[in-house]
Amino acid sequence: MNLRDQLLEIIQSSDKALTVDQLTERLALESTDAFKELIRTLNALEEEGLIGRTRTNRYGTLAALGQVAGIISIHQRGFGFLSVEGEADDVFLPAEQLKDVYHGDTILVKKREDNRGKTEGVLLKVLKRGLSEFVGTYTLPSGRLDQFAFIEPDDKRINFWPVVNPDKSLGAVDGHKVVVRITKYPDGRFAGACDVVRIIGHKNDPGVDILSIVYKHGIPTEFPEDVINQANAVPDEADEKDFMGRVDLRNETIFTIDGEDAKDLDDAVHVKKLDNGNYELGVHIADVSHYVTEGSPLDIEAFERGTSVYLVDRVIPMLPHRLSNGICSLNPHVNRLTLSCVMEISPQNGKVVNHELFPSVIKTTERMTYTNVREIIERDDEETLKRYEPYIPLFDLMAELAEVLRKRRNSRGAINFDFAEAKVVVDEEGKPADIVLRPRSVAEKLIEEFMLAANETVAEHFHKMDVPFIYRVHDNPKSDKLDFFFDFVANFGVHIERFKGQTVDPKTLQKILKAIAGEPEEAVISTIMLRSMQQAKYDDVSLGHFGLATDFYTHFTSPIRRYPDLIVHRLMRTYVFNGDVSEKTIAKYEDRLDSIAEQASKRERRSVDAERETQALKKAEYMESRLGEEFDGVVSGVTNFGMFIELPNTIEGLVRLQSMDDYYHFDESQLMLLGERTNRQFRIGDAVRVKVDAVNLDERTIDFTIVGMPKREQSRRRQPTTIKAKEGRPKKDDKRGGRGRDDKRPKRGKSGKSGQAGKSAKPGEKPKRDGEKSSQGRSALNLKNKDKQKRKGDAKRGAKKRR
Repeated sequence: MNLRDQLLEIIQSSDKALTVDQLTERLALESTDAFKELIRTLNALEEEGLIGRTRTNRYGTLAALGQVAGIISIHQRGFGFLSVEGEADDVFLPAEQLKDVYHGDTILVKKREDNRGKTEGVLLKVLKRGLSEFVGTYTLPSGRLDQFAFIEPDDKRINFWPVVNPDKSLGAVDGHKVVVRITKYPDGRFAGACDVVRIIGHKNDPGVDILSIVYKHGIPTEFPEDVINQANAVPDEADEKDFMGRVDLRNETIFTIDGEDAKDLDDAVHVKKLDNGNYELGVHIADVSHYVTEGSPLDIEAFERGTSVYLVDRVIPMLPHRLSNGICSLNPHVNRLTLSCVMEISPQNGKVVNHELFPSVIKTTERMTYTNVREIIERDDEETLKRYEPYIPLFDLMAELAEVLRKRRNSRGAINFDFAEAKVVVDEEGKPADIVLRPRSVAEKLIEEFMLAANETVAEHFHKMDVPFIYRVHDNPKSDKLDFFFDFVANFGVHIERFKGQTVDPKTLQKILKAIAGEPEEAVISTIMLRSMQQAKYDDVSLGHFGLATDFYTHFTSPIRRYPDLIVHRLMRTYVFNGDVSEKTIAKYEDRLDSIAEQASKRERRSVDAERETQALKKAEYMESRLGEEFDGVVSGVTNFGMFIELPNTIEGLVRLQSMDDYYHFDESQLMLLGERTNRQFRIGDAVRVKVDAVNLDERTIDFTIVGMPKREQSRRRQPTTIKAKEGRPKKDDKRGGRGRDDKRPKRGKSGKSGQAGKSAKPGEKPKRDGEKSSQGRSALNLKNKDKQKRKGDAKRGAKKRR
């Protein structure tokens, strides 16, 4: 063991901080050179944030010294939040602690309580600069060419404007959007320096605004040459030799159902009524893993991208279009390779009573759109009904099954947010022409139920096999956020009987949504409830999904646009179709899946941030052309500096306190503004009329002024409702093996295969049904994996048991 590892072991195993002399003694160092190496190693470990040092030069773990290291996110108003790996809560740092600290830096802080008893951080040191490149506007003071140019960052959290090194401008001119690389950070006397590494285009050129956001978030816009070469080598049509070992479903009546403008069709479905009265639901997903092989250039690039990114005027795909819109897309009337999950479902309770997973080949019968399917089910368009007349009974059966599945989810407490989706329609120059709402129709909800059923079934299958896998998880809401939310809904007459800090079952939140259904404040309460919940993410341990009220969930259904789905397919092929559950394979994926899940979660958040920013930009641009116009809206948020108003088209703007007709006091307990002279009240959910007063495209903000006072309708405020909270079950310890199950894991047979699931199907023949009891798992954990799971924390590793 080298000196570095020895030091870490000694410090981590000690219950107190150690002096250099104590460390020297424990290491039995005798020579001067060895002592010098000790000091160098201690300094290196301290710089990396792996250990901490007290004022009296004692060394210990960060936790023992009350210190934490993490990445700082700085708000444009100066304060920041430190994100610490492995800790659920961020650490607040006031602005005065962030001198010479910049957004994205890795810093070391000591925790302390402020005068209100809340935890905040005190800066100890900057461990590493996080920002190397950023997007900004090349700016010449007064437009003079004889002056130094500087860069105005697009990201307002970057609070310095570096000077461009004169010979590193790439010929940029005033107003160009550019990507720059920092060569020198500010030092108190100097503003910092940078080189221009890419010119995006002039800020007024069409499309440059969106492209700037793409580069700002570090999203790649082009594929490397080796990736393109591999994609070009993929055939245009499925090769018949690849049909061997697959179930032939080309004579089955199978449909894709997507939006009108969708080009990457990765899921198809069929539904039947079986002789025993049960439903058969088949979900067939494009077999992307057949073409994107492990470790190939395509695979490496897909891992790096993590997901396709859907912006207002373009899609940046995870895979080259030759695959995503070609051989991997389940286009109608052509042979396509798929992985199938076929489920037998009880009509009485919606339970999946049997299922099978197998590789298949399909030829979809029709490419259906959500509009077509809605018109068929609702009998809304004669032309559509005539065109698809032979399939009307099948779509009626689909709607019937979807309702059965929906009732099943609702009965266990799944939380259904039914927000209308806003789409920004842009013209050829990228200017916003309209903002339209796309409510989820019966067709979208139908496909959603089918995909949820498949994802749950696949997740439970591999959980019971007890093999390394990737899950989609959604942890319980934090108690402090739930406390705030329950206090908030009490202002609307919805009272929750519970103890402070008590965990709750999803059914409690479901009851709240039912209680406020149809009320004026329904959308606002739903939004704030959503904000009180934790983000869903990917994990290599099955933690369950709070929002869906299920113990098992994964992403199996979109491998064209999501890397985790591609990994799920690869694991399915390895464990089930090839029957490879050898110790070598298990160890390989135990070692890799944690980092894959973490990368996928990060890339998902990057994509969501970019999508939201482009939406906000185009919404602000849309309202800029409507200055002075009046709109009806709803109070969606109240703060000590004003209130936010949301319009029916989902655009949100701010009414600043200084623009109002009185001096208003902010009542935080009731989230209300109260006029001192007029006694007027503004509360969340109030209907108001506003005028567009100002728009700031750089800040993506819209300012409104009130032109019409609140109109309050009869609401739950006058009809109090009391809901008795159902307590959620606490998590159980869940070391890797068994995933938190109470039953003992069956031992794998000598063959190493997992029941019938490990057998390949003959051409044209379905594998035997594996059912829920056929899966067999691993017998034990290796030490490395136990250590990894211990680090992740027992509290995190619990399977949620719900009724």
